[in-house]
This record gives sequence, structure tokens and C-alpha cells, in this order.
Amino acid sequence: MRHSARYAIAGLLLATLCWSGNALVARAFAGEIPPFALSFWRWSLALVLLLPFVAKPLWLHRSELRAAGWRLLVLAGVGIAAYNSLLYAAAQTTAAINITLVNTCLPLMTFIGAGLLLGEWPHRRAWWGMAVAACGLLVLISKGSWASLSGLAFNKGDLVMLLAVADWALYSLLLRRWAAHLLPIPPLALLGVLMLLGVPLILPFYLYELAQGAHFSLSFGNLAAISYTAVFASLLAYLAWNHAIRVLGAAKAALSNYLMPVFTAVLGWLLLGEGLQGYHWFGAALIFSGLLLGTRRSLLR
Repeated sequence: MRHSARYAIAGLLLATLCWSGNALVARAFAGEIPPFALSFWRWSLALVLLLPFVAKPLWLHRSELRAAGWRLLVLAGVGIAAYNSLLYAAAQTTAAINITLVNTCLPLMTFIGAGLLLGEWPHRRAWWGMAVAACGLLVLISKGSWASLSGLAFNKGDLVMLLAVADWALYSLLLRRWAAHLLPIPPLALLGVLMLLGVPLILPFYLYELAQGAHFSLSFGNLAAISYTAVFASLLAYLAWNHAIRVLGAAKAALSNYLMPVFTAVLGWLLLGEGLQGYHWFGAALIFSGLLLGTRRSLLR
């Protein structure tokens, strides 16, 4: 179990890194690719890439899929269709720092939801870990300055992002709650069937967006953005996240959300030449300390 937990935490790091890049793509291409177009083509491309590898497992495990039934449709609607569409919609009207701040609600939502829906109230150490990580996140958001933090402003895009965070918390909790129905399904097959069900759910919204005149050009940059979200933010990240939920539980896995601004800062340094300041290192140290504190019991099993 100890090695399994370590692999799960490594997967969380990978998923969070991929989703940090996804947030950067969403903001960078907010004026180039409409939100439902990005969501639809992201999942469509991911499905095309995955389908050759999961077609046979889907057929072999058809009885398990039928047994899971409506639960798969709910998970596809919440985790595939809704979350990323809401995130991309929020990125159209809100700033990067606001998305990061709203994301701090995820661990708290998941902690409370795990207790109410699953009866899995996190250990006291996990609550302390969340608090320490939250302090580190506030250091990053404020750039070490109280004036920067107190001067933040919010808009309707932040409310959309808050809805997206609640949606993701629900997806994570349902994965855990329905684990007995989902465990017989191999991870790749599970992701494949969620995509098969999720893409048609996005299609009506994408068609409506097209009817409103929202289009995007087939430029190299736009296609590269869609490809990144399909391969890294969809296939790799979702497989790693789903595995971590099975091993660690939804509440502990949600703590990894605090790493997003750390990875975003590192990616900005590597890709955009943005310098790393002292508050970056201090905030990152607090966040990693909180994560180690909150997940220590899992590592010691």
C-alpha cells in the first residue's frame, strides 16, 4: 500500500502539472478559441487517440459497464462535459490570479463533501496540511504583499469558476462513492467510456456557439493548444487523477490543487522568461509542507 500511495501522489503531481498548463492555454487562447469549441475538440481528439487502445477492453467489460449504468453518464456529464467547459468560459472574462484564488475552494469543498457524502472525515493532520498549504497559496497570490491581496477584484467569471470548482469536487467525490461499481472497469476503459458519453453532451453547446458566430482559425497555435489539452490535460491527467482518487481518497487528492500556482509560476519562468522571486520560493515551501503533512499517513501505510 505504501508504494501504491507513492505512485498515486506522483500521479497527482503529473496531473496538476498538466492542468497548470491547461490553465495557461485557456488564458492565452481566450480570444482565439471559443470555450465550447476548445472543450469539444479537446475531448474529441483525445477520444480518437484513445479509442484504438480501449475498443477491445470496452467490449470485453461490457457487462461491468452496463452494471455501472447511469453512474457513468453522470460522471461524464460532470467530469468531462461540464468542468472544462466552465473553466474555459471563466477564462474569457476573469484574470489568472482570480482563477487561482477561486481554486483554493476545492480542498475545502472536497473535505466537507467527503465527510457528508462518504463518511470519510479527513484526519486532523489533513486539515492542518490544508491550512498550511492555503497560507502558501496566499503568499503566491499576494506576491508577499497585503496590499496586492486586499486590492483583488472579482467579476462574473469568478462565479463561473466557482461553479467549475464545485463541479470538480463533485466528480472526485462520486468517483470515490461509486468505487465498488467502477473498480472492475480498467482505468483506460473507464476514461474511454466517459469520453464516449461526454463528447455528445458538449456537442449541443458547441453547435449553439457556432450558431452565434463564434469560430476559430485552424492556425498552428490553435491546433497546438487543442493537441496539448487533448494529450496532457485529458489523457494523462485524468488517468493519474482517477487512480489517485481510488488510492488516496477525494479529500487528500484535492490538496494537490494548491500546487497549481507553483507549477504555473515555474512554467511562466521556463516558457515566458518570468523571473522567480523570493515569495515564489517561500509560498512553494509552505505548500509542499502542507501537502506532506496532509498526506503523511498515506505514505506511511
